[in-house]
Amino acid sequence: MPGDVVWPDRFSLMEPARQLARVARLIRDFHDAVQDFTPPSDARWQTLIPAEGSDIIAHHDLAPWNLVVADEARWAFIDWDGAGPGSCLWDVAYAMHGFIPLSAHPDWQSPDAADRLRVFADAYGLAEPERRRLVPVLGRRTRSMHDFLRDQAAQGAQPWARLWAEGHGDAWRNDAEYIELREDQWTQALLAG
Repeated sequence: MPGDVVWPDRFSLMEPARQLARVARLIRDFHDAVQDFTPPSDARWQTLIPAEGSDIIAHHDLAPWNLVVADEARWAFIDWDGAGPGSCLWDVAYAMHGFIPLSAHPDWQSPDAADRLRVFADAYGLAEPERRRLVPVLGRRTRSMHDFLRDQAAQGAQPWARLWAEGHGDAWRNDAEYIELREDQWTQALLAG
């Protein structure tokens, strides 16, 4: 599909909040579409990080670097090679990290992150029990990226060792800490109103 990948040069496409809501609805549509899918018993998966749960076939990398925007009508996720058993919340937590963004990096910190978290959850249609379960998953899912890069770098596996050497592991760890330290803020935003 022709178009622009959102990250990093076109992240402004996630403004205003209605665009973020559109991403959440796109993800919900995908999750609804695969809800009743039963893979063949001999299916093989290339998921890199074991997911918490297996209620759907998840994308596992729903992030701005995998969203192509062609025009107002055509938005599509790419990079489906890691799809496999996972959970809606695992996928949503990863997407929230990237699209809100929930980042410790000063260039990417969103002063309205809590509000954007609520917009995403509302647009996706998370019920209150799911919102409560989501908050600790946000940090665990983000930390899982750090741990994956650390483990792969220790084995010399590429491209993960290169990404680790470039500081991506530190970024994921810092983001996980940022998210975990603000769990009360996220809970309050998700349950407000």
